[in-house]
Amino acid sequence: MSQLPILGWDQQLTLLQKLWRVDWPLLAVAAIIAIIGTATLYSVAGGSFQPLAERHAFRFVLGLGLVLVMTLITPRAWMALAYPFYGATLVLLALVPVLGVEALGARRWLTMAGFSVQPSELMKVALVAALARYYHWLPAERVSRPLWILLPMAMIAVPVVLTLRQPDLGTGMLFLLIGTAIMFLAGVSWLLFAAAGAASLIALPYVLEGLHGYQRKRIETFLDPDKDPLGAGYHITQSKIALGSGGLEGKGFMQGTQSRLEFLPEKHTDFAFTMFGEEWGFAGAIFLIALYAFLLAQMLHMAWHAKSHFGRLIAAGLSMTLFAYVFINIAMVTGLVPVVGVPLPLMSYGGSAMLSLMAALGLAMSSHVHGRHYPRRNEIGPFC
Repeated sequence: MSQLPILGWDQQLTLLQKLWRVDWPLLAVAAIIAIIGTATLYSVAGGSFQPLAERHAFRFVLGLGLVLVMTLITPRAWMALAYPFYGATLVLLALVPVLGVEALGARRWLTMAGFSVQPSELMKVALVAALARYYHWLPAERVSRPLWILLPMAMIAVPVVLTLRQPDLGTGMLFLLIGTAIMFLAGVSWLLFAAAGAASLIALPYVLEGLHGYQRKRIETFLDPDKDPLGAGYHITQSKIALGSGGLEGKGFMQGTQSRLEFLPEKHTDFAFTMFGEEWGFAGAIFLIALYAFLLAQMLHMAWHAKSHFGRLIAAGLSMTLFAYVFINIAMVTGLVPVVGVPLPLMSYGGSAMLSLMAALGLAMSSHVHGRHYPRRNEIGPFC
């Protein structure tokens, strides 16, 4: 295969052929969700594009360019970069407790060259890429052997521990779910998962004992939100009121009373779905969920038709990441799970979350576009 070794540019496909193979319906639906998110942030700001809506739209346009650039580069190049990307992101994650900016009692952001970066968001993509690279190389008969499970377990455990130190329980649990999903998709025996589940149940009391006070409070509030409706239960109580008051058709754009009267907190980030649901009602909420379902279906379609093990694990793993984001956020604002601070993709305000999602789409699209021009399983070693 004739390639530029640095950029991983596949010369067997012309630029027009690559652009023709891009999943444009997926990008169109992503754009629709981003437009809805921009409109919601416009409403949050009381009818002003600045600063929330303007920045959100600008970040999506930049992210769209990132998707197209990543799509044009072969999966072979992304496979070569998987470990360095994971390592660099791990270093950033380790620096957060030391150099991170503190907000609301937690350190989750690093400030670099005037920009705030949340390394945990980047790690969600880096972890999937690194695990996909590892299992692409590993022969199928070794996948469930204890010796060959230690490295991927360490690759999952280290970012989980670093994230819990920030503290960020929600993201740490997401890392665990994503990593477990990749190992399952790679073919690790279900008996090992059963053993891990049993060990987790045994360790659960010790984990609960080690939680920070506010984390235990969130769990208690989830179990009984009416116990302290003006304190710890305020967020979820106001979220339920706002969603319920939206009815079937909603109160109308910029007409939500809970948000307008400032009863609904964090409506530009964690509770963006609540803001949208109050204004557009149950019908609007179902429409938005249908758009996310389409994105998920398209990414799973890419995974199903991927020509390489790496591409299959990348697309499937990132599909599970998208599902986890959407499910946990919506379940959180409706009171089905504790409030854990997970943003809603393309809707919630946040540059790192937008960047990580668009990078995920770019990686999945790269495997889809390049089709048969891919490295065969075991062709590339584990660390080279």
